[in-house]
Amino acid sequence: MERTTVRPGPRTAVVWQVLRRELDRAPEGGLTILDVGGGTGGFAVPLAEAGHRVTVVDASPDALAALNRRAVEAGVAPRVRAVQGDGDALTGLVSPGSVDLVLCHAVLEVVDDPRGVVAAITAALRPGGAASVLVASRAAAVLARATGGHLAAAAALLADPDGRTGPRDLLRRRYDADGAADLLRGAGLEVEDIHGVRVVADLVPAAAADEDPRTLLDLELAAAARSPYRDIAAQLHLLARRPADPV
Repeated sequence: MERTTVRPGPRTAVVWQVLRRELDRAPEGGLTILDVGGGTGGFAVPLAEAGHRVTVVDASPDALAALNRRAVEAGVAPRVRAVQGDGDALTGLVSPGSVDLVLCHAVLEVVDDPRGVVAAITAALRPGGAASVLVASRAAAVLARATGGHLAAAAALLADPDGRTGPRDLLRRRYDADGAADLLRGAGLEVEDIHGVRVVADLVPAAAADEDPRTLLDLELAAAARSPYRDIAAQLHLLARRPADPV
């Protein structure tokens, strides 16, 4: 198998670092991957370039059209399949037990039924398959609003059971590490890793980031798995696995 050659910036480096460990275990012929809400293929196309087969499910026809163009330009169109649909309808779009790896990034915050989506992801995975789940962090949202002077919004978000500022909030919910892990475990997945994503990447002034990008990347990776830094990241990344069938 080819290795992924993508060189991510600090905003996605943690996710790619975790995914690489999973991809390095791939057999000849690559993995069958499902990218829920994968949009224009920011993850799907590099994964296809590395020799994996990727199905992207997304509700936006424009995003899927852009995905197809991107796959053609990269020369990987035969390994990328676009399916229009949303996470809440996933059960009817994917065959049970057919997928080695599921990406579910920035989806559970916006769907009607996150438990149903996680159950569908679990059903889609083969025994031993893994799920890469990326969710918005409640703590980061509270701190961002407070430091921006929006104290009422920060207080509302902190008090709300779903981590929302109110009915106009574009996200339906935000998570902490324990809540996200409990959601996955409730569907029968075993959570193996939890990392913070964009721990410092969103905080560093652009001039400093441009001057020393290597140090910023190293700092982001070093802080990603350490509390309390992990817990105040803009997003939380969880890698969870469907247990293998008993021998």
